[in-house]
Amino acid sequence: MTSPLRLAVITKYLRATGGAERYGLEVARRMVERGHAVDLYVREYEPALAAGMGLSLIPDRWRFSSVGSSLAFAQDAAHRLAGRAYDVVHSHERGWAQDLLTLHTFSYRGGVAQYPGWRRLDQVWLSPRSWLYLWLERRQMAGRWLVAVSECIREDCRRHYRRQERVQVIPPGVDTGHFHPQTLAGLRHESRQRLGLAPEALAVLFVGSEFRRKGLDLLLAALGTGMHLLVVGRGERLSWFRRQVAAHGLGGRVQFLGLAADVRPYLAAADLVALPSRREAFGMSILEAMSCGLSVVVSREAGVASLIVSGENGLTVAGPAQLRQALAALRDPQLRARLGSQARRTAEGHGWGAVALAHEELYFRIRADKARAPTPQT
Repeated sequence: MTSPLRLAVITKYLRATGGAERYGLEVARRMVERGHAVDLYVREYEPALAAGMGLSLIPDRWRFSSVGSSLAFAQDAAHRLAGRAYDVVHSHERGWAQDLLTLHTFSYRGGVAQYPGWRRLDQVWLSPRSWLYLWLERRQMAGRWLVAVSECIREDCRRHYRRQERVQVIPPGVDTGHFHPQTLAGLRHESRQRLGLAPEALAVLFVGSEFRRKGLDLLLAALGTGMHLLVVGRGERLSWFRRQVAAHGLGGRVQFLGLAADVRPYLAAADLVALPSRREAFGMSILEAMSCGLSVVVSREAGVASLIVSGENGLTVAGPAQLRQALAALRDPQLRARLGSQARRTAEGHGWGAVALAHEELYFRIRADKARAPTPQT
């Protein structure tokens, strides 16, 4: 029998909201359930979520600077880990003390590469902040093992850091019991009434912050006659987006609902969920909608699009014209029902249990790899 693992997990914030935070939490929880020992290295945490795990609290230094804060966290985590024996140190943050790093976002280098020449000069060569981020990122990319949350993140890693060895794709999962069609059915009537949606209204749900990157402006332009849009999240330039609502003649048909501790009432009110992102590492809101048996429309630029066969378990789109066509097609309730049913089946194969098993297998592989490594000479 394989002996249990001793794991260290590095994450700034242990909480149930946020994509990277939820990913780290769900995997750590399931490692404990499977009999492994887990120690957390965190800056902030919710006590109820850390049950059964060891805890090392890292102070928030250099909070006035985002890059300084990241660097301080990486240094402090490395100091805390020094001299402690773990089978695997798994980090969800920038740093260098880990055996395994999960890449939850596109690289900083890839981001600045998109700037025009003059702005790239300003943002990189004349910016000490960028120098530090790029230095820190180079160190993290040199780590022995990497997990990418999607194929597009693995490709970003290959393209900008020429890194292909020991990079495994493990997408985020979903709680298929929490996000369940029966739950939505029980909430639908009350939720739609509360939101003032008429029985015949076609409600489109958008979930996320960073409105422009996630394509909210594209979605506003693509809404057809009689369609209503529910926007859950907190984004930048809200006043500008409100003006876009007026410019497209959508007054009374768009609701900005802010952040939500529980998105399920809004999923229950919706007929479909759309995420036309210009750039998206994954897109957990889409997988959660699929788990609820809803039809989804997603940009091909989103990592979650790799789980969707367009026309079978959802619709993928490239550009505004296809987005408008997809929304128009989903006026058909039979098409929505068929896509939603297949979406649920897809989600059932991507529960957090499956994600945890993939990590456990990788952890054992890393432990064996470390055991084979030559012992440093003293």
